[in-house]
Amino acid sequence: MSRVCFFTGRKSMSGWTKAEKGARRDGGVGNKIKGRTKRMVKPNLKKLRCVIDGEIRSVWVSTRAIKKGLVIKPSRVKVAASA
Repeated sequence: MSRVCFFTGRKSMSGWTKAEKGARRDGGVGNKIKGRTKRMVKPNLKKLRCVIDGEIRSVWVSTRAIKKGLVIKPSRVKVAASA
């Protein structure tokens, strides 16, 4: 199972980081790109037990979905043991 938010669909995104040369006033040659490398921007995901379609499932959920109130957690009611 991939790390994608069940409710919002948020997932990892790739991008670039730039390494720049120094500014001319600081003795450099001006702001020029010296190099670039790939990086991953990952969402803040948590694995939670949620009530989905009446059954309890364990899914990846973004913290943004938790704050919005999209997640319904199962109740913590204890069932009395019959003896």
